[in-house]
Amino acid sequence: MTEQPIGPILDGLGVSLEVDDGDLIASAVVILKVLDKDGDAALALATSEGLSWIDQNGLLASAQQIVNQGAVLTKGDDE
Repeated sequence: MTEQPIGPILDGLGVSLEVDDGDLIASAVVILKVLDKDGDAALALATSEGLSWIDQNGLLASAQQIVNQGAVLTKGDDE
């Protein structure tokens, strides 16, 4: 098993994010479904450097709430 940069992988999957000019992406948690050579699926998790387990759990819990809502509210929304 070798470690590799995840940016090109995400680019290849068509992952993108809409951000406003001047916004800073401070940290990231990436959840991946990985298929091995036999087609068996596994779950993998990648995080940005320096992300504590507390912040990681907070990002995951917040993301789960967004998924459960079925809609993503953007900053500036009053709803």
